[in-house]
Amino acid sequence: MATPHNAANAGDIASDVILPGDPLRAQYMAEKFLSDVKQVTGVRNMFGFTGTWKGKPVTIMGSGMGGPSAGIYSYELFKFYGVNRIIRTGTSGSFQKELIPGDLVFAQTSSTDSAWAHQYKLPGTFSPAADFGMLETAAASARAHNFRFTAGGIFSSDTFSDYSALNETTGEASWLPWARMGCLSCDMETYALYCTAAWLGKKALSILTLTDSCVTGESLPAENRMAALEPMFTVAFDIL
Repeated sequence: MATPHNAANAGDIASDVILPGDPLRAQYMAEKFLSDVKQVTGVRNMFGFTGTWKGKPVTIMGSGMGGPSAGIYSYELFKFYGVNRIIRTGTSGSFQKELIPGDLVFAQTSSTDSAWAHQYKLPGTFSPAADFGMLETAAASARAHNFRFTAGGIFSSDTFSDYSALNETTGEASWLPWARMGCLSCDMETYALYCTAAWLGKKALSILTLTDSCVTGESLPAENRMAALEPMFTVAFDIL
């Protein structure tokens, strides 16, 4: 049952999928955490692996960067491969001073500057939300492991390098209005993932690790980044 962006056969994909952006991060997670692992897809080098975690089938697959890429892969997983839940494990930039690199953010909802939801022909602005059961389990896991975390709304943008650009009218950085409205951090993929889940009646949760701060300019050292993502991985597997 191959799709344009997934070479997996029917039955190759588990009902629970962990979806990091980076396909090499998917490979790392699969090799480190899963048993009986096999690669099930690699179209455009977007690697997907299926194995077992404590006896439970799990697929880990990359989504690529940006809402359109995450939206395409999640749509095909939900629609054609019988996936019921997707857990995004991604990176994010903090919008709030008290949130520091290394913290976890659980995205309850996502705002956006994207036109993604226009395809649904809604007579207003749609605000997609995470699955509460998955969010509740994630929070319990983080508390049990004593991981720093917060939950709330985030901002998903179609642009990456524009966060610090100055608004020509106000003279302030483009992310500041979103921060004032309470958005915790920014990514590029969550809005499209949550919309896709809502459209298809499925469940999704974005677990994000803050890798840098738009407020202070602090960031995780590149050599320590993978180790800093381990708490996010732990919480994701605890949801399964």
